[in-house]
Amino acid sequence: MSMLQITQLAAEADLNATAPLYALVEVAKLSNTLPRYVAVEGPIGVGKTTLARQLATLFGYPLMLEGADENPFLDRFYAEGASQALPTQLFFLLHRAKQVADMPGNDLLDRSLVADFMFEKDDLFARLTLDSEELALYQQIHKSLLLQPPTPDLVIYLQAPAKVLQQRVLRRGIDFEQSINVEYLSALADSYAEFFHYYDQAPVLIVNAAEIDFADNSAHFAALLEQIVHMEGTRQFFNPHPMLL
Repeated sequence: MSMLQITQLAAEADLNATAPLYALVEVAKLSNTLPRYVAVEGPIGVGKTTLARQLATLFGYPLMLEGADENPFLDRFYAEGASQALPTQLFFLLHRAKQVADMPGNDLLDRSLVADFMFEKDDLFARLTLDSEELALYQQIHKSLLLQPPTPDLVIYLQAPAKVLQQRVLRRGIDFEQSINVEYLSALADSYAEFFHYYDQAPVLIVNAAEIDFADNSAHFAALLEQIVHMEGTRQFFNPHPMLL
């Protein structure tokens, strides 16, 4: 069998695997059960950007990314720590302000969106990384910007233990992330857990992403999609055993 034939067979298999997903999405759109603005959140390495890209492609929605690779201070923060925390956070804050300003109408009535972040995450990181004086300055600047970001129709919060996050960060091989230690990831995961414990502005789907492979396992992704489409209430948990999907 030629390489071209193998490639064609792989493409056909992929199309056959995704066809039911597209059908499910189309039914959900017709019945108005598909959320129009989806925010995917979770700590570093949990897979939020990968999942956001998949959902945007499947839903046919625009994709908005947090743009961590655009922050010139981020690599210094991971290398030097607290001394680079304030400029890192201020860059993200001003970048978020521009993203809010660039959202047409700022009400999402006439469009849909998938994002790999929530606007509230900046404050979460600021409280974790800044000292009291820096935090006060950050909050003063934040307040002066008068940001009014739209509220998601659904937040997908991905969880995983710090050790799993560290393994995934090391595996993806981004140079400046290699110095991230497990203690920081543990503190970050705890901050996310505390934040979402009290968060009630939008429905939240809490996903145990420790052993689920959304990127390369179509059954895992399909199971998550079923949860998204049939989301009920304001808080739902998705904690499947990967061998049973």
